[in-house]
Amino acid sequence: MRVKSRHHLRSDEITAIREAVADHLGVDIDGETFEFVEFVDANYELVLVDGDPAVFYVDDDEPFLTVRGANDYEPETGVVTVDAGAISFVSDGADVMRPGIVEADHAIREGDLVVIAEETHGKVLAVGRALVDGDDMLGEGGKVVSSIHHVGDELYEFSA
Repeated sequence: MRVKSRHHLRSDEITAIREAVADHLGVDIDGETFEFVEFVDANYELVLVDGDPAVFYVDDDEPFLTVRGANDYEPETGVVTVDAGAISFVSDGADVMRPGIVEADHAIREGDLVVIAEETHGKVLAVGRALVDGDDMLGEGGKVVSSIHHVGDELYEFSA
């Protein structure tokens, strides 16, 4: 991933990011420096919080935590929890299927960005887009979350 541009954000931009992430995930991003990074060859932008890739924008949507950011700030809402059998698939970027889900936030609505965590330790494995409401995620078959970003992908491996 080649960096196209990188600059520090103004306080009003930082406030907007913090408020959007708090609304989606119930967490407060606390940091001294916020830097916006654009890439030449990627379909998202990144926000470094104190040098760590904590927030990203997908398709110019609202800001959302990266996998690293979600593991640092531990979301309280917008979480889909998968069982041990789904870990290797989700970690490799697979979409999330109903049989692997053990719990889903009932406030999730179709189209929302969500974090996917494993049930044993609560570690976030991926970020995806909900294809159904949270109430509809448990069950026998079908894809319910489309994966966007996961452990080990280019965004996860990016370092400032």
